[in-house]
Amino acid sequence: MSTTTVALNEKQRTPLRPARVLLHVFLVVTSLVWLAPLLWAVYAALRPYSETSDKGYVSWPDTLNFDNFKNAFQQSDMTHYFVNTLIIAVPAVVLTLLLSSMVAFYVSRFDFRLNIFLLLVFTAGNLLPQQVIITPLYRMYLLIDLPGVTASGKLYDSALGLVLIHVAFQSGFCAFVLSNYMRMLPHELTEAALVDGASVWRMYWQIVLPLCKPAMAALGTLLSIWIYNDFFWAIVLISTGENMPITSALNNLSGQYFTDPNLVAAGALLTAIPTLIVYFVLQRQFVSGLTLGANKG
Repeated sequence: MSTTTVALNEKQRTPLRPARVLLHVFLVVTSLVWLAPLLWAVYAALRPYSETSDKGYVSWPDTLNFDNFKNAFQQSDMTHYFVNTLIIAVPAVVLTLLLSSMVAFYVSRFDFRLNIFLLLVFTAGNLLPQQVIITPLYRMYLLIDLPGVTASGKLYDSALGLVLIHVAFQSGFCAFVLSNYMRMLPHELTEAALVDGASVWRMYWQIVLPLCKPAMAALGTLLSIWIYNDFFWAIVLISTGENMPITSALNNLSGQYFTDPNLVAAGALLTAIPTLIVYFVLQRQFVSGLTLGANKG
């Protein structure tokens, strides 16, 4: 009898353990509970409001169509607000990765007394609830004048203000992850470059940074999704409707006296499509980003 046949027979004789059955049942139920709001939003978006107002949402549909998606796209001017989001997200991601990689390089490749303290200062910002600094940040943004730099002349109600706040809040996490990743790189690389007369900038830009492409790609994926999905700061720091990113622009679908929930559901689903595309295209980097920096170098 061949080895393969023996292995198959042993596998067939192995009883299915109750613990594994319970685990699979738990995972299936958890997945359905997690997807239930999304499936309900899709179901509501495909139904006209006139039908749900008469029969209720818990009813068998008579008509399913994509009219709500078409109306939501046109009424919210989604193309304009998507461009606003790109103007905010792209510079914020690039600046965050650049500045945090510089901090991580200095902390991980050079030994000095305040090494750990400097890294703690950057990571401590992630422990501070964002809601705590709403009032001082709002007043500060109103006082800062930037004529010629922003359309409003102030940091408040400008894309630059959102870019800066995202860079400030995300740099700590990125610096922590990149510093742990850079510690895993052999120190002999930078030592040999230093002996050959390479400057600190050249060691960072031409030696260490190219080796951090996997970590940078993973963090770039995570940052893109986080910044794109931001709703809190876009509502607090943007007052003009034309300057809002795509998430906060969903308010355009809400009327003063009446709001169509089906239309809002369709708009929310359209808004989520770019993040789903980013996730599926860069899924490998996204998953690896969850474990980067988990081990000490």
